[in-house]
Amino acid sequence: MGRTKLWPSISPNKTVEGALGGLVIALLVSLVFAVAWPDWIGYGTAIAVAIAAAVAGQLGDLIQSAYKRLRGVKDSGSLLPGHGGVLDRTDSWLIVFPLIHLLGLI
Repeated sequence: MGRTKLWPSISPNKTVEGALGGLVIALLVSLVFAVAWPDWIGYGTAIAVAIAAAVAGQLGDLIQSAYKRLRGVKDSGSLLPGHGGVLDRTDSWLIVFPLIHLLGLI
């Protein structure tokens, strides 16, 4: 669907449209949590978490892609064939979780 490449030299299949779609989905999900559990998370915090998670998630994925390009490998492991390895499935979490914690958002 996306046509505008986000950073083609690092991750040629990632698009700006995909990144914006991820941000919109993150905002929607966080707002569902704010509506369903208003005593747990407010709207402002939900929006802040969504934006931080969406941006940091993209950053984590790009960092992993850049590392693989630097090392000249396609996959970071063979435990999950066809998925780029376990690290490719968790690369965004490695940035998102510490950031959310350090910012004190949740």
